Amino acid sequence: MIRLRHLAAASSLSLAFALTMPFSTPVFIAPALAQSIVFDPNNYAQNVLTAARELQQINHQITALQNQAQMLINQARNLASLPYSSLQQLQSSIQRTQQLLAQAQNITFNVQQIDHAFQTTYGGANASQSSQTLIANAQARWQNSVAALQDALRVQAGVVGNLDTNRTQMSALVTSSQSATGGLAATQAGNQLLALQAQQLADLTAAVAAQGRAQNLQAAQQAAAQDQAREQLRRFLNPGTGYQSTTVTMFHP
Repeated sequence: MIRLRHLAAASSLSLAFALTMPFSTPVFIAPALAQSIVFDPNNYAQNVLTAARELQQINHQITALQNQAQMLINQARNLASLPYSSLQQLQSSIQRTQQLLAQAQNITFNVQQIDHAFQTTYGGANASQSSQTLIANAQARWQNSVAALQDALRVQAGVVGNLDTNRTQMSALVTSSQSATGGLAATQAGNQLLALQAQQLADLTAAVAAQGRAQNLQAAQQAAAQDQAREQLRRFLNPGTGYQSTTVTMFHP
């Protein structure tokens, strides 16, 4: 009876040990009449190390997948475009300045028209021109100078009017650049800031051009007036066409 109890206990222990061991571990279950169970500690240790290495490889694979997912997220952020665009506002500012330049009066920003004006109205005074022609040319030059000064003031007023728009766009672009999620958005914000600077330079160029036009026409008017004054003085001093006295009635009898 005692021996049967030992055999039953040994069988139960052998079955429990076989269920808890990895499948790759050879387990020798003795027959019902066996006296003992064979256990190989070296094989068991090797199986434990193999399972640990496989678990470590799985952890490495999980980490690699996480890194790849994060890389894709970062790439998506870098490719995200800037949600703000100032192109329409900048184009509107440039168009307003261009319209003011196109509204230039009399002598406009046209090379052929300028050449024609300096061959006629601003040309040198000569003896073949009548006094009425000299007076008409002088009046036309004065009107051109006044119109050019008015045009310069209008362009300058338009440029000053664009300053408020430029300030708003600059603030919005800087804010968008600071909150950009990726490289593409930051680059687009930088490009729009450069476009804003280009628009400001265009306004400055227009103002300088309008002011220079007014100054040049005024200087041309003075030079033509001096030349005309010499011709009129020559006519006055010429005995053939000089001043002749006439009888003028100041009061009626």
